[in-house]
Amino acid sequence: MNSSNTKITEATLARFAREVAKYPPEQAQSAVMACLSIVQQEQGWVSAESEAVIADYLGMAQIAVHEVTTFYNMYNQQPTGKYKLNVCTNLPCQLRDGQKALHHLEKKLGVAMGETTADGLFTLQQCECLGACADAPVMLVNDRTMCSFMDNDKLDQLVDGLRAAEGQA
Repeated sequence: MNSSNTKITEATLARFAREVAKYPPEQAQSAVMACLSIVQQEQGWVSAESEAVIADYLGMAQIAVHEVTTFYNMYNQQPTGKYKLNVCTNLPCQLRDGQKALHHLEKKLGVAMGETTADGLFTLQQCECLGACADAPVMLVNDRTMCSFMDNDKLDQLVDGLRAAEGQA
């Protein structure tokens, strides 16, 4: 279960156990999202190998774990940059320049949507509604920080500020 490809350590399994303990024994599968989050925190992404370990641990089919991984955009299915920029391109944001924001970032970062910059600093993605339509265009940084009214100047300030924080300004 602990092959070098999965990077699932005994400490990770102990974290899984703490999550599973929150549910009745027959409902261990309810901990699937927590286990995926643990893997994401520790590895930065969820590999097929990690999904298999979680499936075995929770006693569920690997495809069922994969369905959860692919349903939620907070789970990375491949390695990402240090800063994951998710730009909302749902209709309300589209009507208020969400697509323009995405294109501006593509140009500024020199990558297409879905790609990571060569320095490994930024991954640019689009996402569905973030629930802040009145603040469009909006984006989410590292699945945690919501940024509103992201015109070109604010996008430039964000990227330049993150680069400066990394000593790459």
